[in-house]
Amino acid sequence: MTAACTLLLCAPAVAADLLMARVNRLFPEAMTLLQSSISSRGYTITRLQQVNENLERRAFKSDMYRVVYFGKHEEVRQATARNPELIPFLPLNITIFAEEDQTILVASHPQMLQEFFPDPELKPLLERWEKDMLEILDEMRETD
Repeated sequence: MTAACTLLLCAPAVAADLLMARVNRLFPEAMTLLQSSISSRGYTITRLQQVNENLERRAFKSDMYRVVYFGKHEEVRQATARNPELIPFLPLNITIFAEEDQTILVASHPQMLQEFFPDPELKPLLERWEKDMLEILDEMRETD
């Protein structure tokens, strides 16, 4: 995650490789819906990371800011066995945070990894991850 964030923050052109959604739901409801949408596609949520302490150190007060990590154990294991350089970018994740009475979701575009890891055997996996991430964000938007 740190490497991905550094990559995204250092290169403004990479910002086009973000997937984003703004939904008209309060954070708790959006968080529940996000987890359900991820799970319904066969993914396991591996961690919910709170980033409140780091935000508070920068005078940003919010307890409604999380990073949701998820993946399918066997496919992550296989992908990283063949391409260990993928390890810092996995599992997949979506950042979710409150902004007044709306919730915003942001994720790195899985196809961004294809630029760094041109292994043709990874392409179908990255395309499926892209499809699933887009479906998750679309589902979040549709339930407004």
